[in-house]
Amino acid sequence: MTQLSHYFIAIPLDKDVQQSLAAIQNELKKEELLSYKLWPDFRDLHITVKFLGPVAENTIKKIGKNLEFLSDESTFQLTIGGLGTFGNPNKPRVLWAGVEKEPTLLKLYNSVEQIASDQGMVKENRSFNPHITLAKKWNGETLAQSQWNAISDSHCSTLTMYVKSLVIYQIHPSRTPKYEIIKEVLLK
Repeated sequence: MTQLSHYFIAIPLDKDVQQSLAAIQNELKKEELLSYKLWPDFRDLHITVKFLGPVAENTIKKIGKNLEFLSDESTFQLTIGGLGTFGNPNKPRVLWAGVEKEPTLLKLYNSVEQIASDQGMVKENRSFNPHITLAKKWNGETLAQSQWNAISDSHCSTLTMYVKSLVIYQIHPSRTPKYEIIKEVLLK
């Protein structure tokens, strides 16, 4: 039986935003208290809109075709900044940069959810928390709240970018970068 490729729908980041976040990653790597197994390559940094998982090629083509209806949406600006985590705050499994919950982003998210649902994908039951993963897979000692606050407070600058497109990425776990754009929908 053929193993299905894994995919997700995301907003790609501008190169300058990727490079700025890579600089933040490099600063964070120097923090002795932050111990993560995986620091994604800066070219893989993105804002996930919908994780699809393993999907048949014909289904991914249908999803891609239906995403083209979103090309009537206008480009919009997002603010990126601030650090946050998912998981146990003392051993956070994911470290991320925050993304503003801008109304146009939420509208885009809901449209993508509907398009994916129409092709049999399960709708997300958690609220949408836009972010950019900077590190994952905690591998260190327990982190005290005061230690996290000091790290977070020292990395609170913001970036802005225009969202110009939506893409489908195919995941290639053994490559660097891991994500390949297989479909891009430009916003107007």
